[in-house]
Amino acid sequence: MSFTESVLNHSQRVWNESIIPALTDYIRIPNVSAAFDDEWEAHGHMAAAVALVRDWCAARAVAGMTIEVCEIAGCTPLILIEIPAFGDGSNDDTVLLYGHIDKQPEMSGWRDGLGPWTPVIENGRLFGRGGADDGYAAFASLTAIEAVQAAGGSHVRCVVVIEASEESGSPDLPIHLEALADRIGTPSLVLCLDSGALDFERLWVTTSLRGIVAGVLIVRILTEGVHSGDASGIVPSSFRIARQLLDRVEDSVTGEILVDELHVEIPPDRIDQAQATAAEFAPVAHHFPFVDGAQPMTDNPAEQLLNRTWKPTLSVIGADGFPPMDRAGNVLRPFTSLRLSFRIPPGCDPDRALAAIADRLTADPPYGAQVTLTGREAAPGWNAPSFAPWLDEALDEASTTGWGRPARAFGEGGSIPFMGMLAEQFPDAQFVVTGVLGPGSNAHGPNEFLDLACGERVTAALSIVLDRHARRGSPIV
Repeated sequence: MSFTESVLNHSQRVWNESIIPALTDYIRIPNVSAAFDDEWEAHGHMAAAVALVRDWCAARAVAGMTIEVCEIAGCTPLILIEIPAFGDGSNDDTVLLYGHIDKQPEMSGWRDGLGPWTPVIENGRLFGRGGADDGYAAFASLTAIEAVQAAGGSHVRCVVVIEASEESGSPDLPIHLEALADRIGTPSLVLCLDSGALDFERLWVTTSLRGIVAGVLIVRILTEGVHSGDASGIVPSSFRIARQLLDRVEDSVTGEILVDELHVEIPPDRIDQAQATAAEFAPVAHHFPFVDGAQPMTDNPAEQLLNRTWKPTLSVIGADGFPPMDRAGNVLRPFTSLRLSFRIPPGCDPDRALAAIADRLTADPPYGAQVTLTGREAAPGWNAPSFAPWLDEALDEASTTGWGRPARAFGEGGSIPFMGMLAEQFPDAQFVVTGVLGPGSNAHGPNEFLDLACGERVTAALSIVLDRHARRGSPIV
């Protein structure tokens, strides 16, 4: 049996015998990220998830492995796994493998029979919160290394980092990385399993990620609610003031962001890549669950790809100050709070963008209202360095082994703050950012699922990349 056949068979066996049961248990744990649970430590859910993953990893037959749960006061924990080189690999070189263990909140809208903490396997897909984003990453990363060893392949020294604050913007990760700098070393290759795919028919590699700028816009006009019949026409609605402020930063008709600091010039090679991908694949908008009769902001497939990767956007993702409709009396509310999420393109300075947004929203407020932007956060996007020839060949080999088709690359619309941090810290490293979040997987939303066959193939793909990285510059035998 060839090396590629062996790692694919190993991946399939471990997924069916061990990873799926472990992921099923993991989905049952409501370990939402710290940003959504102020008492995460007291509730113990994160600790339970960490223990589950740590114990599973510790039981695997990986030569020389050590595993540690790193804890720093005031921070979420981090799982660190160190594995010495194997076969012809070198301990003077390092591969860093990354994933995260924290989850997004429940979200409403799960269809009958499904729920965020209720794992269900249906038609080869495992439904439940966090399975695909990103619970599988620790299991798949370690299995990929295990498969290399079992198949008689080679890998250099490997370090697996599984953090627990990614869905909060990774605020704790820099603290851990600084503390672990000597143990992590200087990776020449970074493998990240927290991204997606445009279809389930090949290996997809992410070449760019958007950053994020966020905050809570609070508009106060009264000290308490008053009868709307008595005050309307005299007291302006806090919601109307908020609408006026949002018009300063976004064209409400086109969705165009009106703050120059959030825009960048799109690199020509990324435009060419989007056009080439659009020519081969259906518009990405087809992946989304539009209601009958609804349509996307543009029908142009290349524009859709560029809009979700290189154009800034605003989403209002939460609101406060509103009573539920069955309790909403005729009252002019004293305040409106809106949680704003701006996606920013790679190359955009997140701190400069945040400062510009805050200034635009809070300066000279209508009617002298009290306007603040609280809970501010900013994280950069990321644009991948060009693939080395050996990596291009390895990715195509990995994709052909698992799917029978060569690999493809695309820009992703989400954020992985870790990538921006690592790109600054290790500018000479090669990056492979991939994942199982294909059409309909719906990370962060209801009915999130993990395509199990895709998980098996991505795991085997990592094994092939690890082996070819260890042997780069030498003939493959």
